[in-house]
Amino acid sequence: MNDSEQAAHIPLEGEVGVVEYQDFISRERFQFESGGSISELCLRYETYGHLNAAKDNAILLCHALTGNHHAAGVYNLNERKQGWWNFMVGPGKPIDTTQYFVICSNVLGGCSGSTGPESINPVTGKRYNLDFPKLTVGDMVNAQVLLIDHLGIDTLHSVIGGSMGGMQTLQWAIAYPERVGSYIALACCARHTAQTIAFNDTGRQAIISDPEWNGGDYPDGQQPGDGLAVARMMAHITYLSDTGMEAKFGRKRRNADAEEHFDVEFEVESYLRYQGQAFVSRFDANTYLYLTKALDRFDLHGPNGTLDETFKVVSASGLMVGFTSDWLYPPQGNREVVEALLRLGKDATYAELAMDAGHDSFLLRAPKLDNLIRGFLAR
Repeated sequence: MNDSEQAAHIPLEGEVGVVEYQDFISRERFQFESGGSISELCLRYETYGHLNAAKDNAILLCHALTGNHHAAGVYNLNERKQGWWNFMVGPGKPIDTTQYFVICSNVLGGCSGSTGPESINPVTGKRYNLDFPKLTVGDMVNAQVLLIDHLGIDTLHSVIGGSMGGMQTLQWAIAYPERVGSYIALACCARHTAQTIAFNDTGRQAIISDPEWNGGDYPDGQQPGDGLAVARMMAHITYLSDTGMEAKFGRKRRNADAEEHFDVEFEVESYLRYQGQAFVSRFDANTYLYLTKALDRFDLHGPNGTLDETFKVVSASGLMVGFTSDWLYPPQGNREVVEALLRLGKDATYAELAMDAGHDSFLLRAPKLDNLIRGFLAR
């Protein structure tokens, strides 16, 4: 590598720069909470920063429903699209890679390199599709534990995630309390409401009703794109807020002279259709079915209907962050978790941020959020 090439690979100040993913493969049979199993699993992951000699500076990031392992940096110097939390992770950033060794993996059941419904079953040589076992958030975390073991880490400095990632974070604190130093859960809840389950099932039905779904047995490159696009469009609405959508789109017209009755006329229609089609190009329909169902099954309430029995094992200090405009996982769901923890004498903090971006607020840069995370990690 000549001097100019070497200089080009030096990241800009505050950036992790060019990154590469890795694949962790376990060939021991993995048992799902449902009783099902697979003969081997792969978790695709990225790391940023360096693990110290004591191996006590590791932070695990857990991604949301349609996220993946690519949390920061870029894959090549010509790529403009950065990782999903690039503004949060890097030298001098709130999750400072000069201090912490940061890990992010695509979840078990995902479709970005980790083993999931679209993966090839080594026993049959065909895609798992609906032969993939029933999936839970607990299964996702149990698979992550294998990765953390592989990296030689006994205790994580912190586990951090938003939305589905927040649920994984809570699961870590409950299932592996001795391995979690602290946790930060953003825009999540202890269980879905009936309304959230209804939204998810409507999306699933859009996929299942698409003739191309074919009982889940569709070939590569021929997935139920129309159904998946509609599912994404509807879900995307729940990630936004009325205030944010009104400010961005209002009733602006894209094509006031549309020839057909149902052509795109309003800007918001164009935006949602774009989101739907873009999603089809990067996500798998069966994966969407499995992940949304896993979220609907997630429930931290014990047999008596309270959270106390579940949270009594938690020993780590925690921060829960809710967002005022989030109507998918409203602030009260985040508060409920902290109230239960405080009732049990646990070290827990709740913060509620006034932002207009809805559920996706945790994915947008905000000085207050930066300061919350930086300050909590430095405690």
